Amino acid sequence: MLALTRGLAAQGPARVEVDVVSTVGGQRGAPMVRSIHLLSDGDLREMLHSGFPARLHYRLELWSANGFFDDLKRQAEWDVIVRYNPLKRRYTATRIEGDRITALGSFDKLDPIEELLSHPTEPTFVVPEGHDKYYYNLVLDIQMLSVSDLDEVERWLKGDLGPAVHGEKNPGTAIGQGAKTLITKLLGGQEKHYEARSKVFRPR
Repeated sequence: MLALTRGLAAQGPARVEVDVVSTVGGQRGAPMVRSIHLLSDGDLREMLHSGFPARLHYRLELWSANGFFDDLKRQAEWDVIVRYNPLKRRYTATRIEGDRITALGSFDKLDPIEELLSHPTEPTFVVPEGHDKYYYNLVLDIQMLSVSDLDEVERWLKGDLGPAVHGEKNPGTAIGQGAKTLITKLLGGQEKHYEARSKVFRPR
């Protein structure tokens, strides 16, 4: 465990980033987000390996910086659900954005999911127009889901998210209810909060 902790520390701190890039048409103002080392925490990995899903909830806000007080113009939200199937010994990641559900893949380790999240991605967002000044604020909350939440997620991933994970057995069957409760009490239900702000920009 000591060697693992040192290895994770060497990777640098967990953080999120949001930058401003140009659209295909040359208009400046599209957001680009990255999530770095989010799954490197030892307790978080232990809970994931014990069968508890992690919910990564993103909120991207567009703020106007023209007046005396900044003004929130619009926002977009999406989730990434990361979970471990003890029966198959596989980690999966699923992105949920509104009614759109995307399976990000199935892996034998967490590292590929962490690498996937670190790639710059452009979320679905209406880019502002005009000459006003704006900036983006990115908020990320990570929650290790509770016993009751775990049951709900399992129903999600077997039903509402059917095509993405069709045919998988209940990942919680390898862990008894008492063990789930004990793990939650021991590890304290991890919650982490991250924020990042872009530079101020003008779309034109």
